[in-house]
Amino acid sequence: MAKSPIYEVLTTAALTALGTVSLVGVHHYYRRQTQHQARLQDYAEGLVGLGIQILTDICQQYRTQKTATAHITTMHPRPVCWVSGVASMPQAGKLTQNKDDGDVNDENNFGVVGIDADCQMVWQTTMPERVHDIVVQPLANCLKHHTYRNHIDVVVMGRRPSESFWVLNAATGQVQQAIKAAIDSHFYGHACYSLDGTLLYVTENDTVHLVGKIGIYEVNKGYQKIAEFDAHGIGPHELIMHPDGETLIIANGGIKTEKASREELNLDTMRPSLVYLNRHDGTLLEQIMPEHNQMSVRHLAVHPNGMVMIGIQFQGEKHINVPLVLTHQRGENALKPLLMPDNQWQRFHHYIASVAVDSEHNLLCATSPFGGCAVIYDLNTRQIISDISLPDCAGASVLSSHNNKADNVMHGGFIISDGHGQLTTLCVDDLPTLDLVDNDAYIERIVKNSHLHMMSFDNHLQAL
Repeated sequence: MAKSPIYEVLTTAALTALGTVSLVGVHHYYRRQTQHQARLQDYAEGLVGLGIQILTDICQQYRTQKTATAHITTMHPRPVCWVSGVASMPQAGKLTQNKDDGDVNDENNFGVVGIDADCQMVWQTTMPERVHDIVVQPLANCLKHHTYRNHIDVVVMGRRPSESFWVLNAATGQVQQAIKAAIDSHFYGHACYSLDGTLLYVTENDTVHLVGKIGIYEVNKGYQKIAEFDAHGIGPHELIMHPDGETLIIANGGIKTEKASREELNLDTMRPSLVYLNRHDGTLLEQIMPEHNQMSVRHLAVHPNGMVMIGIQFQGEKHINVPLVLTHQRGENALKPLLMPDNQWQRFHHYIASVAVDSEHNLLCATSPFGGCAVIYDLNTRQIISDISLPDCAGASVLSSHNNKADNVMHGGFIISDGHGQLTTLCVDDLPTLDLVDNDAYIERIVKNSHLHMMSFDNHLQAL
């Protein structure tokens, strides 16, 4: 029969104490040979201190082992560049680098992984349920010294509707805290930090009145909830911080759901919107509705110049053609669609999973798992650079610029994750935009490279 963790640590403590007493007796015997005034009482204070330390260690070990029963982390000592949720991965302890490594365990589970610059797994941590967004504490962007990376938090949001989110160490993947939703509330799968990394803003659902809320959690108080704002809409999904550091940008999906259910209750009467809130007091600054009430405003990214990128999931009839990738700047009275050749938005099967912006090169990437493709836009012309076939792709994040020594051309680009276990890098050269009628010409601007892993990557991929 397996022994409990508390039994094991108590046994260890008892054996340690017995060994210590024996050593004290032997030491005292030889000490008396040269120090006739030596007394056993001299050891009392030391033994009391030792006992306190042993009890402290027992409590710490017990707390650690209790946490480990829900989360198991396996890691390699390499720097992390990206983090992603995983819908299915090898059992913890079988950290598979690629399909050729062999010894792959067939038992799969939900989890989170840290990924290095070579698209290999640094750590993987099991999770008790499927997760959605991964949020990186912004300190990663301003603390340049490598040692500080060990102190960056990664918040892992449960897939909606979820009553939990978790705080992980970005460098190791170790779970540091688990936060539960308030009574009559659940999380909607996304969050964002204030730019100084001290507050976390979370999209939530009031399950009594079925209205959207934004929960505010203070990092330095153990992610304690300290306030709540009205989201000014139903079904808030992704939210991001405006570059001004003072404004929350919220994608209100417009879809009512009940507690512990993903069933849409109001598809005919949806009211999606893009909302700007004052992050300090929740004041509504702007609210913009899409052109069709079934265009669920779902995923967001923002350029440092304040331009918001919007990914739509359309809930209407399949034959209806509506734009799915749009932009907005504060002060504009409408969402502006990007250009689509022949207006064929059905290419994406009404579903955009992620949007990511490479601001240095003015590029936008949008993914569609149902459409089986990723598309890259030139934001200067608002035209497509390329449409790349990537079955079941969803997560998208920015690649750091690098220098191609062969032709001395600077590249921008993205890394894309998919449900088949691929991490695909798409590098875009800086050649002038070519005639989009000639498909073969503009596809040559994309350098594609894929790495296959024995796991199923989930919806979102975030850079550290």
